Amino acid sequence: MKGLIGIAGNIGVGKTTFTDLLAKRFGWKPFYESVIDNPYLADFYGDMGRWSFHLQIYFLHHRFRTHVEMSEHLGGAVQDRTIYEDVEIFARNLFEMGHMSKRDWENYYDLFQIMTSFLQSPDLIIYLRASTDSLISRIKSRDRDFERSIDPEYLHRLNIFYSRWIERIQDTDPVLVVDTDGFNIYKDANRLEEVISQIRGLLPAGVVANEQL
Repeated sequence: MKGLIGIAGNIGVGKTTFTDLLAKRFGWKPFYESVIDNPYLADFYGDMGRWSFHLQIYFLHHRFRTHVEMSEHLGGAVQDRTIYEDVEIFARNLFEMGHMSKRDWENYYDLFQIMTSFLQSPDLIIYLRASTDSLISRIKSRDRDFERSIDPEYLHRLNIFYSRWIERIQDTDPVLVVDTDGFNIYKDANRLEEVISQIRGLLPAGVVANEQL
């Protein structure tokens, strides 16, 4: 039985690392966020007001295509950031900060609603949560040029939007919240096994039949 799992979380929280780990552990195919090859990201961090709509449209179309590929994949799939975060976290925050006009926000939101109506919902959303200080430390450690100018206040606002979104969907969607402050998945073997056990318990029977121990 195939499974469709989405890894959600703020910038720098460790989504790609966790995606890799789960893909190898459960024999799922990983699908990654388009970051390094994103043609708008560096411009966006230099001028959010100018490039916010362009960036969000790029992410939306890329993640829609990825979600369709996941749904068509015959085996299990795990995605590094979900399409739902694009509208509920990033675009909404940019609109409320004044970096996206009301016209662009409404156009973007309507497009998102139409596109996601055709998509299969994930079997599980795993939200990796971290404090703003932890995010800043992790972002600095990976040292990407276009991330050096990220405002800590921007990360803090995103964390607030994540908390609101997760609280809102927990009653209707399968969600696992994993606190990652002080959690090193390479060193904290016991904690990792606890999380893996929680994931197994939340997924439909048969989804993790190919688990590699």
